[in-house]
Amino acid sequence: MGMGLGILIFVIGALLGAVAGFFGARAYMKKYFQDNPPVNEEMLKAMMMQMGQKPSEKKLNQMMNSMKAQQKRSNDK
Repeated sequence: MGMGLGILIFVIGALLGAVAGFFGARAYMKKYFQDNPPVNEEMLKAMMMQMGQKPSEKKLNQMMNSMKAQQKRSNDK
């Protein structure tokens, strides 16, 4: 009876740890995206202007599409 109780306590502890880990990671990611939002077109336009380039719509679209494709490739790995 002692071993069965130990296994039960272990399983309950593992489940509680998994639930706590999930919510902890979720809260961390929410805070991370608030502090570091993903790059959008306005940010890209500002970066290009700082580098001395004139941001045309065509260039912006090309850069956004390439960033999305790169992000998709990195997520697929």
